[in-house]
Amino acid sequence: MSSAPLSLARGPLIVGIDGLCLEANTRAQLQHPAVGGVILFSRNYRDAEQLSALTREIKALRDPQLIVTVDQEGGRVQRFQTGFTRLPPLAVLGRWHARHAERACDLAYRHGRVMAAELLAHGVDLSWAPVLDLAGGISAVIGDRAMAESPQTVAELGAHYIAGMNDAGMAACGKHYPGHGSVAADSHLECVVDQRARELVLGDEAPFAALASRLSAVMMAHVSYLAMDAQPAGFSSYWIGQRLRGELGFTGLVVSDDLDMLGAASVGGLPERLDVAFAAGCDVALVCQPASVETVLSLQRDWPMPNAERMQRLIGRPMASLEEQLRVPEFRAWRSSLQQLAEDSA
Repeated sequence: MSSAPLSLARGPLIVGIDGLCLEANTRAQLQHPAVGGVILFSRNYRDAEQLSALTREIKALRDPQLIVTVDQEGGRVQRFQTGFTRLPPLAVLGRWHARHAERACDLAYRHGRVMAAELLAHGVDLSWAPVLDLAGGISAVIGDRAMAESPQTVAELGAHYIAGMNDAGMAACGKHYPGHGSVAADSHLECVVDQRARELVLGDEAPFAALASRLSAVMMAHVSYLAMDAQPAGFSSYWIGQRLRGELGFTGLVVSDDLDMLGAASVGGLPERLDVAFAAGCDVALVCQPASVETVLSLQRDWPMPNAERMQRLIGRPMASLEEQLRVPEFRAWRSSLQQLAEDSA
């Protein structure tokens, strides 16, 4: 017989785990007061049935339930593939927009709707999407993950993508604020500096500004924009407090990118990265490597608890079961069209 869930408020950490099911050590980590959710990777996925069992295990641990998340953007960033619709990279939407804007917006809606519906059906609350970075042909790590080069096009396609997610029952998280697409360096592997003038940086920020009221969360970039602040954006009170919260009026959750990434190294070690991120205004921090999670949870830190209402908005609320949606010819056609686009773009 399973034990009753632990009554414990969601903490400020979204953590990565090992394995296809919960081992005793992982179970104990997920019951730590600092944890508020989980981010899953390909290492946590074998098939759809196993994923559903894993998410049920995670959600049974605590009340309120931990938030279960993943990166399911499509293209080269799609953690769950076998048993899920193969989604095309978002750049496909921008290429369509250049020829047929109305068709591109419809595809953006389908992409967000199908992605979200399939995840929700397997107990995953949130995909960290959409990518709102610009496709300037400069950043290899962003590359075809970005929808388009034009801020206006990204904002238009992003609005339809978010509508698809929302109609499936999923919140949306825009990333990587204020824009990672115009720097060549990869923040997974090195410290990244954007030396452009303020007005150019704000051009990259424009899609986030246009969509701020539609986003439940924003993920920060591990990029330093020297025209504004030497600190990377996710550790900057200027970007989080003054610009995003103040001037853009954003009221959702502010989330750090993975603090294991080398783009965060300029701030110090992992404990310092967490301290500075929370002090700058991040509500939630991602720690994706299981070995790092063990280190972090051993720290004696009194980090601020995230706003419970904002966290609750990230919990998925499926509009219908996947079986019900698959009985609708239109939904089946959406899946087929996306699969074909993915195959054509491979």
